[in-house]
Amino acid sequence: MSQVEESIEVNVPVNTAYNQWTQFETFPQFMEGVERIEQRTNTLTHWVTTVNGAAREFDAEITEQIPDERVAWTTVNGEAKQAGVVTFHRIDDAKTKIMLQMDFDPEGLAETVGDKLGFVKRQVTGDLNRFKIFIENRSAETGAWRGQV
Repeated sequence: MSQVEESIEVNVPVNTAYNQWTQFETFPQFMEGVERIEQRTNTLTHWVTTVNGAAREFDAEITEQIPDERVAWTTVNGEAKQAGVVTFHRIDDAKTKIMLQMDFDPEGLAETVGDKLGFVKRQVTGDLNRFKIFIENRSAETGAWRGQV
């Protein structure tokens, strides 16, 4: 298993950042390689991705979700093996630190080499930067799910 940890500060309140992060179907708007996400239940999402020409589909289960604090997940079937957590930390009334930690299992030689060259880390950094632009350029989040898992 490989690991990546990244963080970013966004200029929105913690509840705005968290609310937007719960809108999984918007992830393709800021996550590179994510073509589609379907929210199938409150805790199950189906992902369709293409990264470096490799198409993958998998299901991810939300294993823990605490409003304004954290969202944790693990893949439960499909072509990707990963688990992670995103945490939200209030800096002040208008600023939030988002931290993402993810464990993943590269598959095959190309993914293993890409991992060693820092591809996943750069992709996560880019995705967080695009999330920052996405949420800061909106007047409000696109929705919210405030349930707890």
